[in-house]
Amino acid sequence: MKPVIKLTSSQPYLIRAWHEWCTDNGLTPYVTVAVDAAVQVPREYVKDGEIVLNISYDSTTGMQLGNDYLAFKARFAGVVRDVMVPVDRVLAIFARENGQGMAFPKASLQPQGAEHASSLQEDDAQAQDESGAEPSPSHLASVPVAASAAKKKPAKKAPASIKTAARPTLTRIK
Repeated sequence: MKPVIKLTSSQPYLIRAWHEWCTDNGLTPYVTVAVDAAVQVPREYVKDGEIVLNISYDSTTGMQLGNDYLAFKARFAGVVRDVMVPVDRVLAIFARENGQGMAFPKASLQPQGAEHASSLQEDDAQAQDESGAEPSPSHLASVPVAASAAKKKPAKKAPASIKTAARPTLTRIK
């Protein structure tokens, strides 16, 4: 029987890496967050249980990208608010300008401080030991802009009098 080695989540490291990449390339990093009781954000901006936050250094004060939480102060309608997001509630991080980024599976959501999550991990580890199977690979993937753009049908051009805002899109891979 092999001893079970508990590894830390790679998610906070990936979030920091994408944040740094966006910043180094002059892009604006955004995160999509699943909002629940553990997330401290202005609730009036939450839509369908999610919120999209600009986490650039220009838009935040006191940014801390830790292994457990993203914490910073940001202005919402001109009012400074504290924001604290558990890392496992981050669903995606992407660059506003080109949509490049990474989505994280919703299945990674676990109740904060729950004993239930650790018991599930122990059960999974036991099942792997009994079956001798290797753990399944993660379902995280980066979506290249060219690949996602090629799948879309060409859009009709808008009249010159109507301004269209270029909004980034994020494709989830399941």
